[in-house]
Amino acid sequence: QVQLLESGGGLVQAGGSRRLSCSGSGIICSRNVMGWYRQAPGKQRELVARITNGGNTNYADSVKGRFTISRDNDKNTVYLQMNSLKPEDTAVYYCSANTVSWGQGTQVTVSL
Repeated sequence: QVQLLESGGGLVQAGGSRRLSCSGSGIICSRNVMGWYRQAPGKQRELVARITNGGNTNYADSVKGRFTISRDNDKNTVYLQMNSLKPEDTAVYYCSANTVSWGQGTQVTVSL
């Protein structure tokens, strides 16, 4: 059974940084397409960043240059480093494996 556990969310001031972690069990993250998605109130869930098994990454235009997705194969963990945070980044952030398995999400709130 695949389980993805996100952590690292919280309240941060605009301009600040936060690192989210997604720890996988029942799955080898490095062999799958791992993604971070987010959903703000009243909006659809959207892709934030994705990393393939080959290590290729892609990002939503809204976060390019500010967010970085990476993974630690030894820890079977995927990270999302978020810098220069803006209030519009406020959302629940979800980790996904192949858009099939999902974590429960972690709230990120960016205040002015």
